Amino acid sequence: MKPETPVVLPLRGPAMHERRQQIIQAALDHFRHYGYAKTSVTDLAKAIGVSSAYIYKFFESKQAIGEAVCSHSLGQIDDALRNIARREQSAAERLRDIFTSLMRKSLALFFEERKLHDIAAVAAANHWSSANNHRAALFGIIKQVIAEGREAGEFECQTPIDEVCMAIASVMTPFSHPLMLEEKTPEQLEERVVVITNLVLRSLAR
Repeated sequence: MKPETPVVLPLRGPAMHERRQQIIQAALDHFRHYGYAKTSVTDLAKAIGVSSAYIYKFFESKQAIGEAVCSHSLGQIDDALRNIARREQSAAERLRDIFTSLMRKSLALFFEERKLHDIAAVAAANHWSSANNHRAALFGIIKQVIAEGREAGEFECQTPIDEVCMAIASVMTPFSHPLMLEEKTPEQLEERVVVITNLVLRSLAR
């Protein structure tokens, strides 16, 4: 098994075109209120005062718009985890905070932005590129922290680093996968994230 390779989503039209951003914002607003399934490309076109055909100049399908929205939501989680990885803390402290932050931010998406959470669930179930890229980003963040922990003498260096990172990413799955989050209460997840993080850190110790 290999870590996910980031995929560059194909773009139609200029990447930073004002209309592209308007379409994504309209999609965010509609998906929040009505959900992905109940929103059509026609709805988005009406919201910004253009034709459906014009929207297809920027996105080849409704799924492509969903991918952009999903990338936006998951990208905010990735950015928060990258900020933790850059902190002036021990690698163990950063890894612990990454576990906890991933769980809490994924839960926030589930409880506070339920309809956007549902899009993330569709993305995960159907292997959308946005979901794959989120996993690839998480793997890269973990690898950065593990490598720095090894350099600092905190973590053992015998196990191949990709194996270590893949194992850690796997045990993080119940705290981030949209469908698996629904199986436990927040209290259960808070308890389990502490136990699993402790186990991971003990396995990494020199």
